[in-house]
Amino acid sequence: MKAISILVAAGMLMFVGNTAAEAKGCIKGAVVGGVAGHFMHHHTLLGAAAGCVIGHHMAHKKEQEQKAAAQKQRAAQNAH
Repeated sequence: MKAISILVAAGMLMFVGNTAAEAKGCIKGAVVGGVAGHFMHHHTLLGAAAGCVIGHHMAHKKEQEQKAAAQKQRAAQNAH
């Protein structure tokens, strides 16, 4: 079972490596989710998929917050 998990993780890394701009947060989320899923009744693949989705969502949210903060900072600098 460990060998299958490692092969799936390697495959995901290769796939995500080719589309890194579209999959921010997916690798880290997939790894964390896969490990958590493995320890929760051996649902490694389900955990990795869910972790990828959640990681991507969190990365997008963080990116939007950073853009908003930068825009707010530029507006404050232009006001002076």
